[in-house]
Amino acid sequence: MTLRLTTTFTALLAASPALAEVNIYSQRQPELIAPITEAFTAKTGIETNVVYLDQGLTERLSAEGSRSPADVLMTVDIARLAQAVEAGVTQPVDSSVLQDNIPAQFRDPGNQWFGVTSRARIVYASKDRVADGEVTTYEDLVDPKWQGRICTRSGTHPYNLALLSAMIEHHGYDAAKDWALGLKANLARKPQGNDRAQVKAIWAGECDISLGNTYYMGEMLEDPEQTEWANSVRIIFPTFENGGTHMNVSGVAMTSAAPHREDGLKFMEFLASPEAQEIYAQANHEFPVKPGVPRADLVASWGDFTADAVNLMDLAALRGDALRLMEEIDFDG
Repeated sequence: MTLRLTTTFTALLAASPALAEVNIYSQRQPELIAPITEAFTAKTGIETNVVYLDQGLTERLSAEGSRSPADVLMTVDIARLAQAVEAGVTQPVDSSVLQDNIPAQFRDPGNQWFGVTSRARIVYASKDRVADGEVTTYEDLVDPKWQGRICTRSGTHPYNLALLSAMIEHHGYDAAKDWALGLKANLARKPQGNDRAQVKAIWAGECDISLGNTYYMGEMLEDPEQTEWANSVRIIFPTFENGGTHMNVSGVAMTSAAPHREDGLKFMEFLASPEAQEIYAQANHEFPVKPGVPRADLVASWGDFTADAVNLMDLAALRGDALRLMEEIDFDG
């Protein structure tokens, strides 16, 4: 695998379409996809060039237009996938492999993007200060008993906006606004940091519960500096009232320019293969989207849950409302 972390894109722009290679723009950190790209190259002989873009992936593709060297984009969160489609920087892919391996709820109806992993947005709870059964729903988080006891990252982060979009879908805008206000009233501190920083705050006694994605538990347990944080909490899979646990995806799409379209398609199909799905499960602590691929033992130990049935594209359509709501109540203020 060739890993190129660059903002100049000179190397990729110079790449010849005749080479057996795939150019990937990724919002996923390089170390998270390295096991996948290495396995793909070992199996196919096709090299991968990864450019990591934490922000501005869609904007970069739009600016490059038809001269973009990127073949595929990889990103997290349904809203970011939908944004890329709306910006016209992706193209539909007709693949029986992707159709057969990825359930309909995890892919775009127009075949513009395909989910490759899923994750749940859950509650991390202090083992010492939160009893079993105290939190069972997302709606429970606004109970006054949690005043000064909740930590979370920014309310305008895509992960929290997706959760709020689901709240709007389930209960309507006004009720979701009341929920967000209740959550804000229960915060122990202003929103800050990432999901792991919230678990650290629980460990330090600054709060008792937090919102976070499931896979961060696995990442913390593998980091000697963060293992103690992880061991101070347990995972709770809350549900919406009359719903399930909120889910989101990481996904892949073919870019509209795609100079190596055939090799790019091979890469996309590899991501949906049992081999790649198992790598994702074991290395990234995420849930495979292909039916029949087991979760990693650690992930399975966190327990079973019922995934929310809300259509992910419906949530993407509500992202603007969710952002407006968070800004109206100055959630991060």
